[in-house]
Amino acid sequence: MTNNKMKVNMTVNGRERSAEAEPRMLLAHFLRDELGLTGTHIGCDTSQCGACTVMVDGAAVKSCTMLAVQADGTEVTTVEGIGTADNLHPMQQGFWEEHGLQCGYCTSGVMMAMIGLLNENPNPTEEEIREGLEGVICRCTGYQFIVKAVQKAVQIMAETDRPLPAKEVVGEVRS
Repeated sequence: MTNNKMKVNMTVNGRERSAEAEPRMLLAHFLRDELGLTGTHIGCDTSQCGACTVMVDGAAVKSCTMLAVQADGTEVTTVEGIGTADNLHPMQQGFWEEHGLQCGYCTSGVMMAMIGLLNENPNPTEEEIREGLEGVICRCTGYQFIVKAVQKAVQIMAETDRPLPAKEVVGEVRS
């Protein structure tokens, strides 16, 4: 039996990371199983729920739709890389202040998808936020608190003149 694993190198949350992966390993599983970054959740394995959303080179990507080898050489940001308890990302602060979560399973993917939305449109209308949420499923809410949380993040960014970090990473990186 031969080892058909390939070396995958990427920058994850601002840190160079390298591990071996089988050519068919999904990025979601690579992040969780090989790099120990379990904030990226796997809810469906069919790209329907969005719980696995991460940023790849500044764009929101469902990590269950991308192979780890396809991410070789990219910059990946997971929920672990957007803020800390002492320095919350505006999206995290919005979710905290507006109770934008219930069970929390989808929250990391929702936040990453909404960061992707705000990277493209820093001042979306409520309708545009709801349209941006079409790619993620929250089974606990009617999305109203999530929409309010995103609106709060927009407000925080405007008041603090703090843009969303497309590539800047402020969170603690696990080894």
